[in-house]
Amino acid sequence: MNKLLLTAFAFTLTTTTYAQQAPTLTAKDYERAESMLGYSATPLIDGGMIRPNWLPGDKLWYRNLTANGAEFVMVDPAKGTRTPAFDHQRMAEALSKATGNLYSANRLPFQSIIPAAYGKLLSFYAAGKMWKADLQNYTLTEDANAAAPRSVMPGRRGGLTGVISPDGTKAAFIKDYNLWVRDVPSGKQTQLTNDGVKDFGYATDNAGWKHSDMAILRWSPDSKKIATFKQDQRKVGDMYLVTTNVGTPKLEAWKYPLPGDKDIPMIHRCIIEVEKPKVIMLKVQPDPHRATLSDDISSSGTFDDVDWNADASQLAFVSTSRDHKQEKVRIANAATGDVREVFEETVATQYESGWDSINWKYLAGSNEIIWFSERDNWGHLYLYDARTGKLKNQITKGSFVVTQLLKVDEKNRQLYFLAGGHEPGNPYFSHLYRIGFDGKKLTSLTPEDGNHQITFSPTENYFIDSYSKPDVPGATVLRNLNGRLIALLEKTDISRLTATGWKAPTAITVKAHDGKTDLFGLMFTPTKLDPSKKYPIINYIYPGPQGGSVGSWSFSPVRGDHQALAELGFIVVLIEGTSNPLRSKSYHDMNYGNMAENTLPDQIGGMQQLAQKYPYIDINRAGIWGHSGGGFATASAMFKYPDFFKVGISESGNHENRNYEDDWGERYIGLLTKDASGKSNYEDQANQNYAKNLKGKLMLVHGMMDDNVPPYNTLLVVEALEKANKDYDLVIFPNSAHGYGPYSSYMMRRRWDYFVRNLLGAEPPKEYQLKTKPDPRNSLQ
Repeated sequence: MNKLLLTAFAFTLTTTTYAQQAPTLTAKDYERAESMLGYSATPLIDGGMIRPNWLPGDKLWYRNLTANGAEFVMVDPAKGTRTPAFDHQRMAEALSKATGNLYSANRLPFQSIIPAAYGKLLSFYAAGKMWKADLQNYTLTEDANAAAPRSVMPGRRGGLTGVISPDGTKAAFIKDYNLWVRDVPSGKQTQLTNDGVKDFGYATDNAGWKHSDMAILRWSPDSKKIATFKQDQRKVGDMYLVTTNVGTPKLEAWKYPLPGDKDIPMIHRCIIEVEKPKVIMLKVQPDPHRATLSDDISSSGTFDDVDWNADASQLAFVSTSRDHKQEKVRIANAATGDVREVFEETVATQYESGWDSINWKYLAGSNEIIWFSERDNWGHLYLYDARTGKLKNQITKGSFVVTQLLKVDEKNRQLYFLAGGHEPGNPYFSHLYRIGFDGKKLTSLTPEDGNHQITFSPTENYFIDSYSKPDVPGATVLRNLNGRLIALLEKTDISRLTATGWKAPTAITVKAHDGKTDLFGLMFTPTKLDPSKKYPIINYIYPGPQGGSVGSWSFSPVRGDHQALAELGFIVVLIEGTSNPLRSKSYHDMNYGNMAENTLPDQIGGMQQLAQKYPYIDINRAGIWGHSGGGFATASAMFKYPDFFKVGISESGNHENRNYEDDWGERYIGLLTKDASGKSNYEDQANQNYAKNLKGKLMLVHGMMDDNVPPYNTLLVVEALEKANKDYDLVIFPNSAHGYGPYSSYMMRRRWDYFVRNLLGAEPPKEYQLKTKPDPRNSLQ
């Protein structure tokens, strides 16, 4: 046999042997992974968190899901009782008789509401109709005037109904750039303003990355006045997206400011009198479209950073500078528009008033202001004199973070707030505390170890406390204001889930890149882990700086597809890196000015430490993926640490922050500046500038109608990779926004395939179809 034939034979033998050795994952393997997704695992959880429906006298009812189906529970805090809301069997029989369908006691349909005015009626949506059930006689009559619950109406979308006034009689809405009000009982509409025009209208909602037709405003307590603004966007630049369709594409255009732009949206604050329409413009210079919580001036769910006094004669508000470094506390006269400066705070990096809620409050009765500040390196509450602007005293102190101010008891001069880091252990676990305005008598009201989520009753005399840990299911209890246990409402039972082989993630602690700071996170491993084997490691990353990779620190049976990925043969880790919030100010600001750091040194160091502790981790096969800011971080990881990360999936990344909405970069990097050579301080943070370093396998993903992170961010990276003659993979969703909507399952399957093929070295089943399904306990059949 000649040398050429020998060489060909040897090559064939080698490749055949490799093909025989390369593992193949089957549809059964993917089915096993799919069993770890929410629609498979969540129905196996009993007695989870509840949604209270409050009745007069702080009574409440809720719907609880059990192994046998749904049950309805009534709770009376005054008596400390927890009882069935009604006889489930008798109600099922009544429903079956009325609708002609067979309902068992544990298969009752979706409940709409127990009207507070009656307390003995229950509305059901069943057999395509609304039914009014008498809970004393267990008889049902069709309620022809009632609409089906929106959540079960096929094809119905939420309409614009307006912002409802506190007394429920009025709804404010935008029409032709002006503000109108609708009388709810009669439907009569009244125009409140007349000079609103395109791009300079009243109460308009546009933060660039988020925009809608919703009116942004704050009703006064007496429902007679509205605090809002005229938003001037006339000189702001436009963003453009184009649909993909047969025929002429549709152009989507809206105002979308970018870092360094000369003109950004500015709000001209005003107060509108409703009964006899009158606009009072506040006598203050226009403010940038900024808020203490974020750039979206309605991120709290209403008009941020405004606080009426009780008789609506005064309006306190905070003005935020473009770079978030300066906050001005002001009080306006609601009748004249005169504005009084109270005090201001200036920080070197960026100010924030809390997380998930704004932690300042105007106390007009005592002429005081509760203020949040990180001036001593920790997030704390301070008491100011609203007349003089002088600091009276610091309320909370210590190496912990106040995260949410939940209740202010002005009569007893006490505050109720959530904080993390005061108790030993995980600093992200939130507890409820009470303290006096004078900073004395700090009292913990939630003693159990874990993360506590709090809901106050309407009178605020009681609160519901749901507590747990990421790896330990917890309970939901009812307590009074002193923290005394009134009743155990539900205890989470995961026995049916663990019977399938499911296991909780492992809580992990590693050191940050400084070698000193503790970092916390979660690790997911295959349920049938073989410690003698080596598993590739995948890092899921969200670098913040306004959030982190873990998200909620409460128990959840499912966190995205992390356990599903692990089930395919990986170790998946989530590490809260430095520069994420909910720790000290210095921790959060560690990478201020350089968002491109993306916590990556922390992630790499943490993964290496885990590999030393757990020998089954193959640190030489490291992957990474993330969405949005995590997409930015993933591409950065692949370009800047090409010898460490072998495979990455970058979804919807803001790779070039000069191409992302102005506030994001200007808040965490600073205002855009240029040196003598004309180089921008944003230049070295742009991913396309490092694309030439790619060595591993990179998949880029984007929705082409992404109005949050425009797709041009990813296309800049694509172009740079092509210029550098680098191979890459690209998945686009032609008509999808920032999330992928109906294509999310497709993206998940492609993500699994990509890691299986390129990091695990196996062949996935071809075009596996994920099969979503509803929780049968919510069935209307």
